[in-house]
Amino acid sequence: MGDFDRYARLTARLDAPYAVIDLAAFRRNADDLLRRAAGTPIRIASKSVRCRPLLAAALERPGFHGVMSYALPEALWLARNGVDDILLGYPTTHRSALRELSEDPEAASRITLMIDSPEHLGYLRANATGSARIQVCLDVDASLRILGQHLGVRRSPLRTPGEVATLARTVAADDAFELIGVMFYEAQIAGLPDTSPAVRWVKRRSAAELADRRGAVVDAVKQVAPLRIVNSGGTGSLEISSADPVVTEVTAGSGLYGPTLFDKYDVFQPEPAMAYALDVVRRPAPRIATLFGGGYVASGPAKKSRLPQPAMPSGLKLLGTEGAGEVQTPVQGPEADRLRIGDRVWMRYAKAGELLERFDVLHAIDGEDVSELRTYRGEGMNFG
Repeated sequence: MGDFDRYARLTARLDAPYAVIDLAAFRRNADDLLRRAAGTPIRIASKSVRCRPLLAAALERPGFHGVMSYALPEALWLARNGVDDILLGYPTTHRSALRELSEDPEAASRITLMIDSPEHLGYLRANATGSARIQVCLDVDASLRILGQHLGVRRSPLRTPGEVATLARTVAADDAFELIGVMFYEAQIAGLPDTSPAVRWVKRRSAAELADRRGAVVDAVKQVAPLRIVNSGGTGSLEISSADPVVTEVTAGSGLYGPTLFDKYDVFQPEPAMAYALDVVRRPAPRIATLFGGGYVASGPAKKSRLPQPAMPSGLKLLGTEGAGEVQTPVQGPEADRLRIGDRVWMRYAKAGELLERFDVLHAIDGEDVSELRTYRGEGMNFG
């Protein structure tokens, strides 16, 4: 658990709400990701960081290489600010950014676009009107299908070696594009905490199925074009993905911050490196204190796991009838009786970099030193 007493002491002059990053915990989390990847290069998921100085700090560490961006305007911005290997994790329909990319050979050499259908390729061809050759990666469905159920996220329609090879041939036949990679994101492994024997069985079964299918897909695509990138994994599945010899790189980002969604994994436990502070503004009843603001609910299914959680003082919980609110967040527990107006309560977010869409500045704590890091939002960058 974070050293919240130290955080509070070092940031006492600040007005809440504000967010902090413990740089020592960030570095230890980075070291643990590298240990788990066991020599396979780690590409950093920028959506899970959303702070350019912290992206740069991670990329300086041997073993991290490249960024997985989540939007093409973001990828262009990063490329023009020194990042030389950017894989766009999702298809793009951003017309003006596509024109910019195709008119900038240097940016085009640094950025790889993601597609999963001939329609994507046609859209790129129609909107990337410049002369720069566009690098392309194919997104392959990595979900588990068993007993008529689809277990995993709904991403790509590509699944079988034949389907992927067919699209690969279409890309290879078009001189405007260069096929350089394939990607597999196994969300049902990487993003699923180990909460029951059934979950553990699904993850083992999915890992075995994907290893077989991923190898067959890679073999099929290599008959069409050489591959520089075979990307897989996420923070929750680094060991599994990096163990596959066909995988050339894994992706991680959330593990650098250690949000609450990663509290219940069997094989790793990131340190909580990021938190935010709220002020007590009311004491409406015994064992209840009301905090100002704080309704930072994470994306995903609308359920308890997406709510922020009180971290310090320990023992506090959200009220089930109110949760985390836009202007007030009540917390309850015996420790609430010790809180006074103006006291600080520290909260942890459910996901990682998404929290920084709420803050212009991240207060970086390194031992006894505090500095300010600008977030994407603080740099005036809003990529959706």
